[in-house]
Amino acid sequence: VQLQASGGGLVQAGGSLRLSCVASGLSFDEYAIGWFRQAPGKEREGVSCIRSDDGNTYHVDSVKGRFTISSDDAKKTVNLQMNSLKVEDTGVYYCSATVLATTFWGRGTLVTVSS
Repeated sequence: VQLQASGGGLVQAGGSLRLSCVASGLSFDEYAIGWFRQAPGKEREGVSCIRSDDGNTYHVDSVKGRFTISSDDAKKTVNLQMNSLKVEDTGVYYCSATVLATTFWGRGTLVTVSS
């Protein structure tokens, strides 16, 4: 499984960014794709995820109402729409895919929110 994340960049507080993760090599119908982030000096934390089988989504409390995760199953793409960005959203965002209890990671994309 290979994951390619894109869409990071520099944005002012209150702005928006859209991250995309393209997954290749996913040969199973049931999987979950999620976004994690790691801020400087902090541990990696889960931000959002979506399940392929039922479309259920999860968002960490700090991003609820601001971030939306969605998927295009045909394209094996998961998007993370991030609105009303805050300085504390700054970090490297990683895309991950979990299949049969195995998690795969893509390279991160940097999101910088300036005040």
